[in-house]
Amino acid sequence: MFLEQFPENGVQRGWIEVVCGSMFSGKTEELIRRLKRAEFASQKILLVKPKIDDRYHKKNVVSHQGTSFEAVTVQNAAEILDIWKKEKIVAIDEAQFFDDGLVDICNQLAKKGVRVIIAGLDMDFKGVPFGPMPQLLCIAEYVTKVHAICVSCGNLAQFSHRTVEDKEQVLVGAVEQYKPLCRTCYNKIAH
Repeated sequence: MFLEQFPENGVQRGWIEVVCGSMFSGKTEELIRRLKRAEFASQKILLVKPKIDDRYHKKNVVSHQGTSFEAVTVQNAAEILDIWKKEKIVAIDEAQFFDDGLVDICNQLAKKGVRVIIAGLDMDFKGVPFGPMPQLLCIAEYVTKVHAICVSCGNLAQFSHRTVEDKEQVLVGAVEQYKPLCRTCYNKIAH
């Protein structure tokens, strides 16, 4: 269970939170939920997403359910520090698409007292740890793993099965290219 921490005696201490899981598990929805609570409390927020993710909107972060939050698109992790204006919350969506430099950027921000909230796929369509996510999971103070529902059997799903013939690791897509599966159903189809 995720327990939010609050500053003691007016001193904000930084930390890293990661929300991970498969496609259609609600990662972005959870990220936006946390940001809307912080926004209601008038906390300054910077939300970034990788330029490659333009599925629903070129700029905003948008969940599969249509929930939206204003964001800034960046080409690489280093740009995050360039655009950071001392916001107390820095949120990063689709973290798996960033370069490995994201790990150092997140550590730097947390060291400066920033609450860093990250959302991303923990595994690619082959069931292999994806991008900088394994390292981010290791350094995070808080990790929330969310699950989709297996479209084959109705159990909890943690795999993003690709339904099109494309072997590249990165294929930005949605229901047209992916479906969530549990381990048993994934192993039946993928192996």
